[in-house]
Formats: sequence, structure tokens, C-alpha cells
Amino acid sequence: MTILEFLDYLAIAVFAATGALSASRKQLDMVGFVFLAAITGIGGGTFRDVILGQLPVFWVKNPNYLLVCLGSGILVYFTAHLFESRYRLLLWLDAVGLAAYAALGAAKGLAVTGSPVVAIVTGMLTSAFGGILRDIVAGEPSVLLRPEIYVSAALAGAGVYTLASSFGLGQGACFALAMATALVIRGGALLFGWTFPVYKRRPGRNPDDLMG
Repeated sequence: MTILEFLDYLAIAVFAATGALSASRKQLDMVGFVFLAAITGIGGGTFRDVILGQLPVFWVKNPNYLLVCLGSGILVYFTAHLFESRYRLLLWLDAVGLAAYAALGAAKGLAVTGSPVVAIVTGMLTSAFGGILRDIVAGEPSVLLRPEIYVSAALAGAGVYTLASSFGLGQGACFALAMATALVIRGGALLFGWTFPVYKRRPGRNPDDLMG
């Protein structure tokens, strides 16, 4: 098994676990656990493959990815009650999956198109889409609407992978640097509340002033 395949399975297993944790918070049955695990685990990669025109998508070519989602969903079904704060665990597992998929998405985009810009975008979309889809289906507060840095962590990880690859570093080193970057940024956001300045409303102009 190559490092790319290992990280692909790891990212899917971790993201699938976050989907199953969302199911536990909604007190769903085992089918609900597996369903949320599957759409979260394969959602980002499916979106990536469709954008890149890599059809059929990866889990159709290799159904073992679906079995990974199945296993994660069932495992969380029997173990979710052991964790005191399932939402906090969800956020941290999501951070790990985000970091792994940022690197994987960038690697796939770079391999297919050769474009650094496309690689960074596919890295960001691959890592963020599964979590967004999970939150929509499960009715959870969207990770995008949380104040802490999220998408920017994925962009940074994908950017570091692309940059490291342009310097001729080995695939393992590129993945390690990219994942560390994304995980440090997202982890710091969770621990310390790192944010960017947000838009603040300003009072509207008086209509009479516009007539002058």
C-alpha cells in the first residue's frame, strides 16, 4: 500500500467517524450512522473526482472505501457513548480529516491537471465539502459558520503541498508538511479561537444625502 492509498483510507475513516458522531448526537439507528458516515467519508472525494472528470469516481472503482465507511459507522455506533463530549471529538476528528484531505486533494489535482492553482482549489474543496455535507444532512451547526478558521486551514495545507512538490520534495515529505500545516492552523483555531476579522455592519447612509 502506498502512502497515498494509506492516507486516503485514513482520511475517509476519520471523516466517516465524524458523520457517525453526528448521527449519535441525533440518536439515530445504525442505518443512520452508516449513512452519515458514508456521505461524510466519500463526499469530498466524490466532489473532487467529478470536478476533475475522473469518472467513475474513486469509490465505484474501489468499493473498499465504502467498507471503510461501513466499519467506521458501526464502530462509532457501539462506542460513541464512551466519550463525554462527542461534539468536541467530532471537531478534532474533523480537523485531522481536513488536514489529510487537503493534502490528498492537492495531490490528485496536481497529478491530473499539473496546475498548482487547480491543486490548491481541489485540496480545499476535497477537505471541506464532506464536513459541510455532513452538517447539512445532520442539521448540525455548519463548520463554515463557526467563528474559528476552517477553510483557510485547508487552503494552507493544500498550498504547502503544492509548494513543497514544486521544490521536488518526496511525496511523503509533501504530505507531512501539508498535513502538519493544516492541522496546526485548525487545531490552533479550536484551542485558541483563532479567527480573521469579520465584516461589521455600518449604519446605512441617509437617503437625503444621496439626493445632494
